[in-house]
Amino acid sequence: MNNIHKTAIIEDGATLGDNITIGAYTIIGKDVKIGDGTIIDSHTVIEGKTTIGKNNHIFSHATIGTIPQDLKFNGEDVELIIGDNNKIREYTLFNPGTIGGGSITKIGSNNLFMGYTHVAHDCIIGDNCIFANGATLAGHVECADFVVIGGLTPVHQFCKIGTQVMVGGASAVAQDIPPFCLAEGNKAVLRGLNLTGLRRRFENREDIDAIKFAYKELFESGKPLQDVAHELFETNENKYVKELASFVLNTKRGIPFNRK
Repeated sequence: MNNIHKTAIIEDGATLGDNITIGAYTIIGKDVKIGDGTIIDSHTVIEGKTTIGKNNHIFSHATIGTIPQDLKFNGEDVELIIGDNNKIREYTLFNPGTIGGGSITKIGSNNLFMGYTHVAHDCIIGDNCIFANGATLAGHVECADFVVIGGLTPVHQFCKIGTQVMVGGASAVAQDIPPFCLAEGNKAVLRGLNLTGLRRRFENREDIDAIKFAYKELFESGKPLQDVAHELFETNENKYVKELASFVLNTKRGIPFNRK
């Protein structure tokens, strides 16, 4: 049974699951789909072709699914998809995709979006990520799983953030950040590995040692980056090293590290 405040506006056509709570003065558009157990606090706006999974908690004054902040947008059929068990805090702004980016913004599950976070059009976000207050993702940004973005940090459009990355607060990300790395600064550069995150996630110390070796070879040896990445990908059997090397080989915006 749903608990919907009498002042909430649910447009005809919206699809609601079971055990949903919708707070006062919230507006739900006609093309919105909301999964079981989701809580939507007061004064929230959810519009557009937006699909929200189960057991999410969207806090007050969030704005979800409004049209992209892209001057080329002309009313095309675009979509925002949000997974399960996310916490979306106050004054967050999520936009759907655009035709130029595949028409979909997609957010995974078990993420925390703190206050004033912005996820722009065509972003792809994995699972178990944390975006601190004021983190701002421009269009077409991709974040893998277990990413942590510090507060007041913008990420430039088309950047890719690899799995288990931590970016320090008040940084400015303008290039791709490889998996397992720690980055900070304006402009953000690699500062080493996200060892705290790796130790929390990986029980096998051999995996961490393999990633350490790969990081040193890639970013501290002074050897040509692409050559090292190709050699690691072809000869190293550790799957996390292969993931790191593959990311480097496929970067489009480059890797921000201090070349020796």
